[in-house]
Amino acid sequence: MSLLALTDLTVLRGECPVVDHVTLRVEPGEFVGLIGPNGAGKTTLLRAAMGLLPHSGQSSVAALPPRDRARAAAFLPQAREIAWPVDVETLVTLGRVPHLGRRPGPRDHEAVAHALARMGLAGYRARIATALSGGEQARVLIARALAQETPLLLADEPVAGLDPESQIRAMHVFADLAAEGRAVVASIHDLGLAARHCTRLALMARGRLVAQGAPSEVLTAELLSEVFGVRAFFAQTPDGPVFQPLGVTR
Repeated sequence: MSLLALTDLTVLRGECPVVDHVTLRVEPGEFVGLIGPNGAGKTTLLRAAMGLLPHSGQSSVAALPPRDRARAAAFLPQAREIAWPVDVETLVTLGRVPHLGRRPGPRDHEAVAHALARMGLAGYRARIATALSGGEQARVLIARALAQETPLLLADEPVAGLDPESQIRAMHVFADLAAEGRAVVASIHDLGLAARHCTRLALMARGRLVAQGAPSEVLTAELLSEVFGVRAFFAQTPDGPVFQPLGVTR
């Protein structure tokens, strides 16, 4: 059964469609990279899919009651604001709210510990989250989403601003979630990371889904020129796909 089914999903800003009749299905075991230039509609699509924006068409996740939705899908927004000076463990435990009784139990503590370990944050439990660097805060917020332990994770530019090692480690975590039978949909601007780690790419332009498929099927010279206005080198290697922009075409 699909973990996310979007059918003719449309979001208007005034009379202008920001997301224009997008149909997309995401199955267990997939890591879908949502790619496209700035203003293509990626963030709006993710927010509408979660039911956070008014829309027409259908989203299987948005249609769920709020508590069921929180157990079906975790959402990691692009904005990385930590409002309170709480310790990292407390912040990550907030991801357990959809599952909590009156207080965290052994299963909740286990989920939080596992999420912290996955993001390399086991030694950060007692540190105040607002005192961390921006990149460290980003990793803590990813850990909070992981602690939610949902079948589906929707993430808006989750690796933006991270150093190269942290970017690769986070992408490995998302790929591992897919390998475990869950699914991830993440908007990603670094096409090299998307090509190497995602099982499928969904390319948006001007609010529409213009292509989807394996990275080699989407990152073609024609689409790169048409949608991104760039030339690029793309090749399969023993270590995985390699993608490198070379220049502009317009």
